[in-house]
Amino acid sequence: MTAGEAAALFGRIGGNIEQVMRGSREAVRKLLAAFASGGHVLIEDYPGTGKTTLAKALAASIGAKFTRVQFTPDLLPSDILGVSVFNQREQTFEFREGPVFTSILLADEINRASPRTQSALLEVMAEAQVSVEGRTHPMDELFFVVATQNPVEFRGTYPLPEAQMDRFAMCLALGYVEAEVEAEVLAAQDLGHPLAALKAVASHEEVLALKARVREVRVADELRRYVVELVRRTRSAPQVQLGCGPRASLALAHAAKALALFDGEEFVRPEHVQELAVPVLAHRIVLDPQAKFAGASGAGLVADIVREVPVPA
Repeated sequence: MTAGEAAALFGRIGGNIEQVMRGSREAVRKLLAAFASGGHVLIEDYPGTGKTTLAKALAASIGAKFTRVQFTPDLLPSDILGVSVFNQREQTFEFREGPVFTSILLADEINRASPRTQSALLEVMAEAQVSVEGRTHPMDELFFVVATQNPVEFRGTYPLPEAQMDRFAMCLALGYVEAEVEAEVLAAQDLGHPLAALKAVASHEEVLALKARVREVRVADELRRYVVELVRRTRSAPQVQLGCGPRASLALAHAAKALALFDGEEFVRPEHVQELAVPVLAHRIVLDPQAKFAGASGAGLVADIVREVPVPA
């Protein structure tokens, strides 16, 4: 697959998703960058902004198996991973796969489940495998987690711990669309939801070829050092309790490679890294309580770092 073919495939998938997700081009672009580079995405936004619809539209656009799990306080790890059931006829235990065995997994309102259940996703998100009762089960080659949470509702929720947040390559927000776009959404759903009519525009083989092609995009040594410097600055900032680790550096470099390929280029430019710095790094930062009380945010801190760090020539 050439860079031009990859860019055309990205355009088809992104354009197909935008038939449903109107006015969300930048969010779709970043979501696809995370997907193509092997990362996972946390979407944190207000109710009704299309978080669930975005995940469904991605699955429909590539013809992938889609599973949704509604996270609740009484959800158990076995409800996600699966459980062994005794077969009386064979007198043996059989493993019944849970909903995690899919291509696109939507973990809806992930912060409503207990920490015990949240931790059930740690291994599968990091290593694309599930270990149950001494056996390891590999995941689908397209395995991709899209988790959602509501940032303004805290009753009955369990904030994701730092280790869980670090498993997400990006944290995105869709936001509210313009009034004209919202009117278009109303008109588009007069006779039914457009998601029901969405068809696949890419085959399984094409998507796998796209993911493989992302790994071939070149990153100059100077740009690697630029990525590392951005990440290291988050650790030394005075208002930060916990900065970004090496996994953040890897996520930023890999997603930037995907973004470059989507632009039809064979190498990463500083602009690709800068575009992704906030969604890749900000959610991993733990601010000092005084800094948070003063109005500081992880996104603002990363934006300041991007402005301060010299761009490689």
